[in-house]
Amino acid sequence: MSSAIRTLLIDAVRDALVRLDIAAPEMSATINLERPARPEHGDWSTNVALATAKAAGRNPRELATAIQEALTNAKIPYVTSVEIAGPGFLNFRLADSWLHDVVATVLDQGPRYADRADIGNGRTVNVEYVSANPTGPLHAGHARWAAYGDALSRVLTKVGYVVHREFYINDRGVQMTKFGQSLLARQAGTAVSERGYKGQYIIDWAAEMPEGLDVAGALEWGYTKALAYQQHTMRRMGVEFDTFSSERAIAASGAVEATFDELDRGGHLYRSATSENVSDRDPATVRGDVEESSGVATWLRTTSFIDPKRNKAFDDADRVLVKGDGQYTYFMPDIAYHRDKFTRGSLLIDILGADHHGYVGRMKAAVMALGHAPDDVEILIGQNCVLMRSGEIVKLSKRTGDIIELAEIIDEVGPDAAKLTFLLQSIDTRQTIDFDVVVSKSMDNPVHYVHYAHARIFGIGRKAAELGIARCPLAHADLSLLAHPRELDVARLLSDLPEVVGLAAVDRAPHKITTWVRELAAAFQGMYHDCPVLRSDVPEPLQHARLWMVEASRVGLAIGLDLLGVSAPERMDGLDGGTDTTSAVDAAD
Repeated sequence: MSSAIRTLLIDAVRDALVRLDIAAPEMSATINLERPARPEHGDWSTNVALATAKAAGRNPRELATAIQEALTNAKIPYVTSVEIAGPGFLNFRLADSWLHDVVATVLDQGPRYADRADIGNGRTVNVEYVSANPTGPLHAGHARWAAYGDALSRVLTKVGYVVHREFYINDRGVQMTKFGQSLLARQAGTAVSERGYKGQYIIDWAAEMPEGLDVAGALEWGYTKALAYQQHTMRRMGVEFDTFSSERAIAASGAVEATFDELDRGGHLYRSATSENVSDRDPATVRGDVEESSGVATWLRTTSFIDPKRNKAFDDADRVLVKGDGQYTYFMPDIAYHRDKFTRGSLLIDILGADHHGYVGRMKAAVMALGHAPDDVEILIGQNCVLMRSGEIVKLSKRTGDIIELAEIIDEVGPDAAKLTFLLQSIDTRQTIDFDVVVSKSMDNPVHYVHYAHARIFGIGRKAAELGIARCPLAHADLSLLAHPRELDVARLLSDLPEVVGLAAVDRAPHKITTWVRELAAAFQGMYHDCPVLRSDVPEPLQHARLWMVEASRVGLAIGLDLLGVSAPERMDGLDGGTDTTSAVDAAD
């Protein structure tokens, strides 16, 4: 409904400009329509007079007056007045009936409300959003990527994409050997090497490991143990994957050689002597360890691929794929992996850590060398999170053992609080999390606050059933009675949801859903406090309208929470049992 209103108003403004003989290039693009920051300024506002005045050779305020008159004469549906503000802004005031129609639409469509299939249009997308070494438990740093990727996948599905979810197992390289050696050292009661893994879990797992294994055997036993534990933790968090891709399995499959041959046939490779540090996946480039290389290497011409948006090369240097000793760098298997992922999606989204900025340009160049458009791969760079506990920073390192495991967080706060906490901010911002707040069940805990609002809705329903009160059929309800500012605030937020979902999908920003859910929960609590539903002095027609308003609030909260992968509880402590029947409808009822 909000989108329909925006279209209605933009079309009306465009028609007014045409009637005033004001021709602006790409006129629809110049008509910006926004919600005023202050409600007293109206429902919608446009700066079109300011934006077009110079080209039209007219004073902005005078032009705004002419546009206002044309809009007023047009008698636009729902619009009660058009007012001029400041140097030439136009503010629209709408009749409350448009918000009543929003409520009716929410109730009619239910879980389908805010579906935006027009955005994805059935395109397949592969989202890789957890990449971990199978050398220990997942920690809170992994949790942010898991929560974000899961929510993004849900949002993309809501807007019409066909999503494939992927976990990448970094199971090649020297870190795996160090893992096996660390297990054997702990089992033997000897010291772990300086670069080995020293966490408590190594001691615990070494005690379980069969004796008599060599390094390779210890590595394989630990690999199986770690991967199973990581997968179990993800499931506990409510995060599922369609595919677990193994780096070493890709290497063993022949995909690397096939990809290399394809690049070679395309003329994208050349041979040249090198004597330098060739990085596998170090922070400056891709993901891994630096290895010394000398001799004749094979390079990928990444600098020959141009970014059309910046009109410059995607990469600032060509990249070595085969070192002088004949061994592949880690970039080569990564290219093969992306080539394989295109079989599971025509659009690839990689969610990587803050140390992978240098990876973006070279991978776009690589997929272009494979015949894809640069926009067929999106590499989203996330920032790390800082976890505070008792006022101190908790370090996250599987090797040193100074770590808070994701499983530990789930044990203490549950998957919902864990998930929503990591979805409070944009993934590209550094996040500081106070673990003590996440553990608490106070209103300072965002998930507790939202859960409380949803459970309160069901508390009202249960109290209504006790009193023998049932909603009349929606067709018989007079929604025009919903005139209290608190009720209209909830309706406005419900009207925003389709646009918020669209923005969250296009911007790859599920935290926008989190913000909206928190705002709706707060608006519902305000409505609950000021607009009694079941109190005996509430007229029956208004009571039925408010019961439907409560149900519309439930639908909105349930949609938002589902998009975030967070449960929508029907009961909570303090709202059920004992004094629950009074707190469920409060003194207001």
